[in-house]
Amino acid sequence: MTEESRQKPRNNGAVVAMCLVFVVGMTGMSFAAVPLYRIFCQVTGYNGTAQRVEQYSNTILDKTIKVTFDANVAPGLDWEFKPMQASVSPKIGETVQVMFTARNKSSEPINGQAIFNVTPLQAGAYFNKVECFCFTDTTLPPGETLEMPVVFFVDPAIVDAEETKDIRVLTLSYTFFEHEKPAAAEAAALNLKAADTKS
Repeated sequence: MTEESRQKPRNNGAVVAMCLVFVVGMTGMSFAAVPLYRIFCQVTGYNGTAQRVEQYSNTILDKTIKVTFDANVAPGLDWEFKPMQASVSPKIGETVQVMFTARNKSSEPINGQAIFNVTPLQAGAYFNKVECFCFTDTTLPPGETLEMPVVFFVDPAIVDAEETKDIRVLTLSYTFFEHEKPAAAEAAALNLKAADTKS
């Protein structure tokens, strides 16, 4: 057996190992892609993603901008979800609170998660949320209606940027999706069924 033929199996093994590492690495990257993309959008405002901030604006311009609201429910989620007002027209930089309502029309507790964006997309970087129900999951018992606030302001810098200075109307859009049911909600539903069975 020549030296070359003795090295071939080892070379094939190295190729297989490299392929496995590549496949595992790509699988890991695919799972990380969604949260990394979400973080990227939140930091940059890319794709109409509004910014999350901890403080209010300290500059208010003598110029208004209209903000309209859009509320949607993904297929499979038996909720009614809507804004309590169609639009507001705050001054740019003014902090505003608006309300949305969600009602669970089903006969069991449901955990929902809202995703959101702002259009025109280039305005997302200037739409700042101080408080929003979309930051956490929302659990609704059967038949319950919940009022949910959103506190936001439009960054005054929107009037300085070339791509946004002529925007007069923004739309804040939400879509609620069913999230995995929390253990507590499932346990409560089972206890309720057990109590009904005993009575």
